[in-house]
Amino acid sequence: MSTNESQKPEVKITLYWLEKSRAQRILWLLEELKLPYELKTYKRGKDRLAPPELKEVHPLGKSPIIKIEAPTTSKPLIIAESGLIIEYLIKYFGTWLAPKEWSEGKEGQVGGESEAWMRYRFYMHYAEGSLMSLLLMAVLVRGIRGSPVPFFIKPITGMIAGRIETMYLNQSFQTHFEFLESQMASSPNGGDYLCGTELTGADILMSFPLESAQGLAGLTADKYPKLCAYLVKIHERDAYKRAVQKIIDVEGSYNQKL
Repeated sequence: MSTNESQKPEVKITLYWLEKSRAQRILWLLEELKLPYELKTYKRGKDRLAPPELKEVHPLGKSPIIKIEAPTTSKPLIIAESGLIIEYLIKYFGTWLAPKEWSEGKEGQVGGESEAWMRYRFYMHYAEGSLMSLLLMAVLVRGIRGSPVPFFIKPITGMIAGRIETMYLNQSFQTHFEFLESQMASSPNGGDYLCGTELTGADILMSFPLESAQGLAGLTADKYPKLCAYLVKIHERDAYKRAVQKIIDVEGSYNQKL
């Protein structure tokens, strides 16, 4: 039995899940790892923000958050931020979800990292640092366009939103999607995932911004067929389906659209 496998029964993991948030990808990861967990779900308020109850778990009051209780810890370990959560869970419970770091015979050398590993590390930063920041701006622009203002101000808010889209967002999204489409075309060893032939934590982290982009940013199969086919592939994974069904069972429905 591997170290990863032997640790599973010893820990208790709680996921604090918020609707229409990045938390769904952590639920997917837990299903991929086949870890036992407790799920606590939360609804957004009328202001679309997380409820104040989440601040009782972590001072920032955001989601996802996980709590890990283990015989080796004197108190529960509270972890926030999707990237850190994914890396931590993979380190202890799913090392197969991270590519091999070194190319054969180049261990410890500058530039000796495998292409798959370099991609993996890139996407673990790119997902939130580059792509998600654009999507959040798109959400704000949509809010400006649909804001409840008097009819005579509507043309002004519409013009502001339109200018942001035409001068910045549309071009930026096109640049990113063309880049990602080329990344899929050049995946190591002809793979169907971002880092090669196998699923990695990078795919899990990238799922939320790409899914959001389909409704917010013009990510369509006619323009970006490889990228959209990739999304279909991850949606067909059994663990992904189990994560969706878990929310349907608990909440009665599943809708992650921003």
